[in-house]
Amino acid sequence: MLKDIKLKFLNPDEQERYQKHLTLKEIGLEGQLSLKNTSVLCIGAGGLGSSVLLYLAATGIGKIGILDNDHVEKSNLQRQIIHETNTIGMLKIDSARDRIKKFNPNLELLTFKERINPNNALEIISKFDIICDCSDNFGTRYLINDACLILNKPLVFGSVQGFEGQVSVFNLHKNSPNLRDLLPESPLKNAIPSCAEYGVAGVSTGLIGILQVNEIVKVILKKGEILDGKILVFNLLNMNMKKLNLKSDQINKRIENLSQFLDFYSDDECYEKKNEVNKINANDFNNLYKAKPNKILLIDVRENEEFSNSAIEGSISIPLSHLNKKSDLEFIQKESLIKEVFTICKSGKRSEKASEILSKFKIQSRSIEGGIEKVKMLCN
Repeated sequence: MLKDIKLKFLNPDEQERYQKHLTLKEIGLEGQLSLKNTSVLCIGAGGLGSSVLLYLAATGIGKIGILDNDHVEKSNLQRQIIHETNTIGMLKIDSARDRIKKFNPNLELLTFKERINPNNALEIISKFDIICDCSDNFGTRYLINDACLILNKPLVFGSVQGFEGQVSVFNLHKNSPNLRDLLPESPLKNAIPSCAEYGVAGVSTGLIGILQVNEIVKVILKKGEILDGKILVFNLLNMNMKKLNLKSDQINKRIENLSQFLDFYSDDECYEKKNEVNKINANDFNNLYKAKPNKILLIDVRENEEFSNSAIEGSISIPLSHLNKKSDLEFIQKESLIKEVFTICKSGKRSEKASEILSKFKIQSRSIEGGIEKVKMLCN
């Protein structure tokens, strides 16, 4: 009787489609329902994302998110097998969505036509149970990793270059390692060669993507030996495979926000400018501050640690990530009635964003161009 009741959760098409899963003792009906009731976000619909998305769909993951802002090019087709010649020029998310719909009509598909960045990462990632990193650069990988740490989301990591690939599962449990336990700091932007510069074997992305899906399935089913605390390194040219151990360091879990990534992304990648932000150059601010320091509220929007190490005398610390807090907004609003408000950061990017946020709450402010380094140089 219980079995008949459970079967109602799978429609007739699903019961036939997943028949081989239903007969597997490691999956069965209960496991298939778990797969159906899980949501997975695939960040990137390129080489890794192609095989990940196709096998997630084939496996029966009930809700799949696809995030990418790129278009299909002919040179992609050597490895990005979810796309076809007749989809060249289409957005990858549309090409991938259409292919999956034809392949398995039972799934819920969500598409995001954007690049993951510090201002959208937490909102998008929070909507899904498991995150699959199919990105192609280190800055994005660290951003995804840190967002998953903040939100306590398991992250299935994959990376490919040439004939080599790596797979791991990060942040599965409280004491699980994350990307920063493998490499504490991200390489500088553009310091690592891209696929266009270095090249990649099409079968490499296919294999690593499939292995990523295999880890996702094991995480959902809670079966098998998951690559939690381990990284699998595969070389298809000589067919060598090794599994390395990763140890978790609590220091690498102390991530509170994503503001450090704002300098990695260009403005148009992080947010759309809706309002022109008022600015002031460092020299003009310096003269103004000397003339009437008591009439100025100088808000340093860097992180607390940065502020502790170096700050302008008389400034107050309100990190960019805290500007939406009611208590901070109320304080700034009250002070703005009797003082001019200025925002400052390291170089001027975060302070510009801070002034934009304040303008949305009807608080006038000016962002200091050149940031704290420029102001301090003029003071000396």
